[in-house]
This record gives sequence, structure tokens and C-alpha cells, in this order.
Amino acid sequence: MKEQDEDWSLVIKPSSGLFDLQLKEVWRYRDLLQMFVRRDFVAVYKQTILGPIWFFLQPLFTTITFTIVFGNIAGISTDGVPPLLFYMAGIVGWNYFAECLNTTSNTFTQNANIFGKVYFPRLIMPLSIIVSNLLKFGVQFILFLVLLSYYLLDDANVQPNWAVILVPYLVLLMAALGLGFGMLISAMTTKYRDLKFLVTFGVQLAMYASPVIYPISTLPEKYKIYILANPMSGIIETFRYSFLGQGTFEWAYLGYSTLFAFVVLALGIVVFNKVEKSFMDTV
Repeated sequence: MKEQDEDWSLVIKPSSGLFDLQLKEVWRYRDLLQMFVRRDFVAVYKQTILGPIWFFLQPLFTTITFTIVFGNIAGISTDGVPPLLFYMAGIVGWNYFAECLNTTSNTFTQNANIFGKVYFPRLIMPLSIIVSNLLKFGVQFILFLVLLSYYLLDDANVQPNWAVILVPYLVLLMAALGLGFGMLISAMTTKYRDLKFLVTFGVQLAMYASPVIYPISTLPEKYKIYILANPMSGIIETFRYSFLGQGTFEWAYLGYSTLFAFVVLALGIVVFNKVEKSFMDTV
């Protein structure tokens, strides 16, 4: 009898290279991506009293605390912008980056059981984190727009301008930074578990090395170079400038953030693709 050729519905092959992103596979498993996004978005606040309201409360409470501590007590300048609006503009952007980084950095350790039992493109997991956090960012961004509308009606010193067209690009840069750094840290935590204890603390410290609580214009010249070395600085200042009309907007700063973001993202993808082939032996 002749052997009949079999038509396989799915053929699993090893990655051919470090930059093989398996984008066709990711698209094929897009339903799984949607399921993970729903899980990440819903499960966090399931069986909580306030539920999704926490999306609003967290940045609102943080903004009020910063206004009292840094605005009223410390007397840090906000370049003439109402303090609530100034701090909210920085917090919304920083929260998205920080959540993407913190959550992605646990990709391998938190999902080892799934990775060890079921096949799917591993890149789906960090991508689902980026998308689910984007939904949270959208909710908090709406809160920021509501606050902005109030101050515009109140004739405050706020001047939205043409730079608002850059906001989608700024969000893309924040996602790229969070995803890149997150994948790098996730790869390292497969061998060095204690690294995860430093991530959250390090991200909190990094916030104070970015213009979330102070404008770059108020910094002494000798310190500006160190703050601008943080790739989030140019992004936050541009975001703030686009909606408030105050801030230090320079194409050079945005170009540096762009270059840094995509270098980190490329490096993160290379390391992630390399580690995913053998991480089950070390987790």
C-alpha cells in the first residue's frame, strides 16, 4: 500500500534565528492573546469591592499626595500649571511604563506551568501584558482629560497645542521601553530569582530620576544631563507639553528616547527568544 501524505493543521518548528518573532504564529493565536488580555484586565480586580474604580483611584490618590507633599510642603515649581494637572500628566504616563515593565519582568516565572504544558508563541504573553495595561492607561487617560477639561473651562494657564498628535507615538515608546526592559529582566530572573525583588524598588527610584514631580526647566544645568539620560524624561516632558503648553520639548530629547526604546526592545527580543528555548531547565 502506498503511504498517504498527511495534511497537518499545525506544524511546530524551532525558531530559525534570534530575531524570528513568529508574527504569523502570533496572529494565528490572536484569540489566545485576547483571552490573556481579558484575564489580565479582569482577574486583578475580581472579588474586590470597588473593582475597576481602582483604575481611577490609584492615580487620583497619588496625584493628591504629590500635590500636598511636593507642591504645598516642598514648594516645588510646576511652571505655573495647576499642581493637580501637572502631577497627573506625569503619573499617567509613568504608570503605564512601570506596569508594563513590572508585569512583563515576571513572564517566565509566573507562567512556567503554562509554558511547560501547552504550545503557543511565547511572545503572546508579554504582548498581552502590554495590551491589557494599555486598557488601564486608557481609563486613567480619560480621568486626565476630564481634569484637563475642568481647568480649561476655568481659564487656567493651560494651552494644548499641535504636539498632541505625537501622543500615540509617545504611548508606543512607553510600551517599547516597558516591553524591552521587562523581557530582559524576565530572562535574567529565570536564573537569578532575587532580581525580581529589586525591580519594583528600582522602578520607584527611577521615577524620581524623571520629571514626574518636577519640570526639567527648574533643574540646575549640571543635573539636567543625568535626568535626561533617563529615556522616559523626554517622553513625559513631551506629553506634558502637548496638553499643558508647559515643559521642555526638544526633538533631540524625543529622538534619544526613540533610539533608546528600540535598542532596548531589540535587545529584549533577542534575549527573550534565546532564553525561551531552555528556560524550563532552570525555572
